[in-house]
Amino acid sequence: MDAAHFVHGAFLGHLWSSERLYVPTPSGRNRFNVLGALNAITKDVVSVENTTYINSQSVCELLLKLKQRSIGVPITAVLDNARYQTCKCVREFAAEIGIELLFLPPYSPNLNLIERLWRFVKKKHLNSIYYPTFTEFCSVIQNAIEPTGENLRELEPLLSLRFQTFSDIKISTV
Repeated sequence: MDAAHFVHGAFLGHLWSSERLYVPTPSGRNRFNVLGALNAITKDVVSVENTTYINSQSVCELLLKLKQRSIGVPITAVLDNARYQTCKCVREFAAEIGIELLFLPPYSPNLNLIERLWRFVKKKHLNSIYYPTFTEFCSVIQNAIEPTGENLRELEPLLSLRFQTFSDIKISTV
């Protein structure tokens, strides 16, 4: 479980030109926040979206959605150490509805599968693409975070449970 904050603006990819190009971009600063949870086995995504802020109430709302979707199956939510995820009210609410919270070590986004989904969405659906309206921008993101069809085939290698581990480390003292 983690949040992504998408700002409606220019997401430039690789650009090389011998003449000056003007890239259209919307004025203002509209932000689309998505707090998502990815099932590591089924690849289902449950999310809470808003245009204001992600806070502890958003996390509790997502935990409740997760609980409602699970039918008697124990849930362990893997989270990073964001303050709105580690606060007392989230911990108490998770305990009350029977969800175990597992916090990742600091500075380890590579261990959180949803981070790979956010990177995919930005690269595939936002880089070098102009969306004239905020509504269209939000719609593209909402469709992209649901791993179905073509998206699922492209995401399958990214969402694997293979993590690199270091068991035989040789330390050089040069």
